[in-house]
Amino acid sequence: MVSASKMSRAEVNAKSFVPYMEKIQEVTTSVALNAEDSSHPMLKSRPVKKTGYIVITADRGLAGSYNSNVLREVNRTIQARHQSNDEFAIIALGRVGRDFFVKKGMNVILDIVGLHDQPAFTDIKDFTSKTVEMFSDGTFDELYIYYSHYVNAIKYDVTEKKILPFTDMSSNSGKTNSYEYEPSAEAILEVLLPQYAESLIYGAVLDSKASEHAARMTAMKSATDNANDIIRSLDLSYNRARQAAITQEITEIVGGASRSEPN
Repeated sequence: MVSASKMSRAEVNAKSFVPYMEKIQEVTTSVALNAEDSSHPMLKSRPVKKTGYIVITADRGLAGSYNSNVLREVNRTIQARHQSNDEFAIIALGRVGRDFFVKKGMNVILDIVGLHDQPAFTDIKDFTSKTVEMFSDGTFDELYIYYSHYVNAIKYDVTEKKILPFTDMSSNSGKTNSYEYEPSAEAILEVLLPQYAESLIYGAVLDSKASEHAARMTAMKSATDNANDIIRSLDLSYNRARQAAITQEITEIVGGASRSEPN
């Protein structure tokens, strides 16, 4: 019941953020396509020497396959793409993911734990800012995020999304609008692109939180149903054993009375 209540609020938060994401994506795409000088580092691919992976998990278990599905997919991707730990870095959001990668000896360069069940952007602003700055200063050359996309209360899919660089801005939006820029499109991009990247991360966090609470609700319902099944089975076994014991006692009493009767 607690998870169901949290899931409802998390679902509202995730869906409420969608219109903002669609609008900032539309505006960012329009500005990027109309900028005279599109040499911003976030818009340009560069030789990939190191890849960053943002991995969103929970801080605790009891969430069914929510954590394991994400970690399995990230681990499989890393094994397929990289030959050594020097070629990638992990940015962990959630204690389960952080502990998993630390235990495997992988390079966790940034982490955040203890995030609220209904997180506000201010809760992860420092985290997202540091992540985007690490791309800008060359700590890694591309950035992916892995999280559970909320579909409905019983379905949540592991999703991979490329956050940086924005190399496919022209295909990110089906329509673009004409704007007048002040001071200039290039100056606006300097501020807008980092905000857009941070918004993508925050949107994934909200989506993932809705999935987490849905997974907990499903896991707890399954645990409750299994416990009830075990209780019913044990009650039946107990009643059968009790009935057998009573029958045995009656049989012994009747047998004893028969032997004590005079001939």
